[in-house]
This record gives sequence, structure tokens and C-alpha cells, in this order.
Amino acid sequence: MRAVYCVLLLLTLAACDKNEVGDVSLGVFTTKDIKLDAFTDPVVTGVTCHVSSIEANLNLSDPSDSSISCRQTGPITADMIAKIDKSKNGEVLFSKSKSIFFKSMKIRRILDAENQTLMYLSYSTKETSGSFKHSLSTVPLWGTDAYSAKAK
Repeated sequence: MRAVYCVLLLLTLAACDKNEVGDVSLGVFTTKDIKLDAFTDPVVTGVTCHVSSIEANLNLSDPSDSSISCRQTGPITADMIAKIDKSKNGEVLFSKSKSIFFKSMKIRRILDAENQTLMYLSYSTKETSGSFKHSLSTVPLWGTDAYSAKAK
């Protein structure tokens, strides 16, 4: 009986996520839910991203699909942009396990310097049905303190 309680406690704790802002059930006869997470970019703190993904409770692996939408929710300064990774690969800001088989969903920030736009890419690290699932959202620097007319 203790083992059952331990398993239930672990499942409850696994479902807790400090970034979760929404949870939509897909119906009575399924164990799948759409989870909505929010996170603030740790360096460009004026950007908040919302990510939706499906979690299949009691399964060993979640579906790879996800969607991302990022918006300016506060000031974006030139100092913030100066601190970010400006390589073509950008940097991983968020990672969430989607399987016990080494699949995860990651969010990466990449700067498009020519167009003065931050790109946020949500993607799965494991191929599913012949594809790596991904979604893109952009935040233009136009109208922020970080925008530079000289860069054009």
C-alpha cells in the first residue's frame, strides 16, 4: 500500500510546474492535457513567452508538438542585448523533459541582428513521424531602447 502512495505522490509532484499557467483537459476519456507554460527571458527580461504542449499523463512519452508565442512585456534595453549570445545557434533558455527516452522540448533565443529581431524557437530533440517538431515566434526591437537606427 505504501508503494501505491509513493507512486501517486511522485505523479502529483511530476505534474507540478512552477511555470505552468494553464491546463486544458482534452476530454473525459483521455489522459492527455494541453499544458500552458509562461517564462520570462532571463536576460531580456522585457520578453515573456507562452508555450503550449501536450502532456500524456501515465505515458512514458509525450507528443512532440508545441507552440510558442513571445511578446514584449517590459523594457528591452541595449545592455540586455549586449549580454546575449549572438551566434547563429543562439542559446537554450528553457528545457522540459517530454519522455524517459531522452526527448525534450527546448526553447532557444537567436538574434537576427540585421532585422533587429529576437527569435524564439521551440523544438523537440527527437524525430517524430519523420520530422523534428518546432514552432517560431519573433519579438522586434523596433520601438525599444535596444533598437539602433545605425544598424540598418
